Amino acid sequence: MNILICDDDKEIVNAIEVYLKNEGYEIFKAYDGLEALDAIEKNDIHLVLMDIMMPKLDGMRATMMIREERNIPIIMLSAKSEDYDKITGLNMGADDYITKPFNPLELIARVKSQIRRYTNLGSIEKKTGIFKTGGLEVDDEKKMVTLDGEQVVVTPIEYGILKLLTENAGKVFSMDQIYEKVWKEPAFNPENTVAVHVRRIREKIEINPKEPRYLKVVWGIGYKIEKIK
Repeated sequence: MNILICDDDKEIVNAIEVYLKNEGYEIFKAYDGLEALDAIEKNDIHLVLMDIMMPKLDGMRATMMIREERNIPIIMLSAKSEDYDKITGLNMGADDYITKPFNPLELIARVKSQIRRYTNLGSIEKKTGIFKTGGLEVDDEKKMVTLDGEQVVVTPIEYGILKLLTENAGKVFSMDQIYEKVWKEPAFNPENTVAVHVRRIREKIEINPKEPRYLKVVWGIGYKIEKIK
C-alpha cells in the first residue's frame, strides 16, 4: 500500500515515514498541497496524511481538489485541536483527523483502519447483495451507489453509512450505532463526525438536501433511509 505524507515540516514527514515503513507501507513525500496533488497524479496513492497549514496550497484546499476526482482516504494532521478545524476538515472531504503531537501507535491504528475500509470499499459485513429503496441503489457486489440509474461517487465512509442504512431501510440508527458499525471503533461523542458525513451524503443523493427524500433525521434518535417502493 502506498501512503503520501504531506507536511511542510520535514522532520515530521521523516518521523512518520519511519513509523509507517516499519509497518510495510511504501511512502511518498510532499511538502505543500501542490506537491501532494502532483504526487497523487503521478503515483498510485492509497491514503494521504495531509497537514492543514502549508505554503503555496494549504491542506484544506488540497483536500477539496483531491475530492473532485478521487475517493482515497485522507487523514488531516494539524496542531489545532478546536472542533471548528476538525469539522472544517471533514466538510472539505477528509475521512479522519488527528492532532499533533500524536501518539505513533494511534497514527498507525488510524492509518490501518482507513486503508482497511478503502480496501473493502466501506463494506460493513461480508454479505453481498443489492439494497434498493426508491431510485437509490447500493450494489454491495460492485461496491457502487446509483441514484435513478446514475452512479454516485462516494468515499468509503459514505458508502459504509449508505449501505448500513439502505440495507436496513426504515430502521433508525443512533449516531453512536452508525459510528460503531461504520468506523468500527467505540463511539465517544461522534455527533459532529457523523453529522458532517450525513450532510455530504445528502448533497450527493438529494435534490433538496434541506428537504431530503431518502436520508432523514429522526429527532432525538438518529438517522434512517426512508423505505420507498
